[in-house]
Amino acid sequence: MRKNERKPLVTNIYTADPSAHVFDGKIYIYPSHDFDWDCPEDDDGEQYKMEDYHILSMDNLDSECVDNGVALHEKDVPWVGRQLWAPDAVKVNGKYYLVFPAKDKDEIFRIGVAESDSPVGPFKPQENYIQGSYSIDPAVLLDDDGRIYCYNGGLWGGQLEMWQSGKFNPDERRPEGKDKSLGPLFAEFTQDMTAFKEAPKMIEILDENGDPITAGDEDRRYFEDPWMHKFNGKYYLSYSTGTTHYLVYAEGDNPAGPFTYKGRIMEPVIGWTTHHSIVQIDGDWYLFYHDAELSNGISHKRCVKYTKLTINEDGTIETIIPYDHEK
Repeated sequence: MRKNERKPLVTNIYTADPSAHVFDGKIYIYPSHDFDWDCPEDDDGEQYKMEDYHILSMDNLDSECVDNGVALHEKDVPWVGRQLWAPDAVKVNGKYYLVFPAKDKDEIFRIGVAESDSPVGPFKPQENYIQGSYSIDPAVLLDDDGRIYCYNGGLWGGQLEMWQSGKFNPDERRPEGKDKSLGPLFAEFTQDMTAFKEAPKMIEILDENGDPITAGDEDRRYFEDPWMHKFNGKYYLSYSTGTTHYLVYAEGDNPAGPFTYKGRIMEPVIGWTTHHSIVQIDGDWYLFYHDAELSNGISHKRCVKYTKLTINEDGTIETIIPYDHEK
């Protein structure tokens, strides 16, 4: 096991939701920045009071992880009201784009984009959010053909259920029991990263029989935190189950799905939330994730970590027990 593996990568601030990438031969991690404050927890996520983004970087997996300071603050984004939650980044057009969710002035989560010449920022935000975007947790896939896809969406505080009618309705009923579960949203960015080509569509996640996974199947149904990686030409959608605290994955032949549930990536971590990214570094695969170990279990004071991920030749992923190295 590497010396930094399964340890908090930075301890000067609380960080969560790490989206890891290799740009120009160096590792960059795009996390959210947990606010260090004491408050009650609720299902709508009021405790997650994030105001800015700090980009982390590492020369390699064994080197020190550097906090590069504030890359974007909510006060610099014209449309933002509050809560800069889990972001991602992509390098296209010779520039770096930070793709992030935040509540607008009407308390509705939207997806915004900010641009920089540097992978660590500072990032200059676009004047408005991406039209047609809603909910949280954007993950961006730059596909082999150069097309740029966005996956996003989160239940409960992430407001995904509130859009079932096609319009925002905060009183919308949550699917439950045998109802079909909600999936993550899928959209394609224009090449200049200023718009979606079409309105987001909901991805279907199927069980082993080809039937949609139900809302009551909390061990497998989508809750939040989509991520997409490719392996041997296939697309692998991974995500958090939320209430049951698993990271799981599903496989498909098309970036827009449908995807078939395959298994569990990681057992629960310390803290309520689990959130991840999967990246190949020097020929090996790694899972970047967070837990609340640094704060002794306070769910909104988290720390980002990484660990080796084993992907077998057939694409199956071996389940990680996050604290088995301590036994």
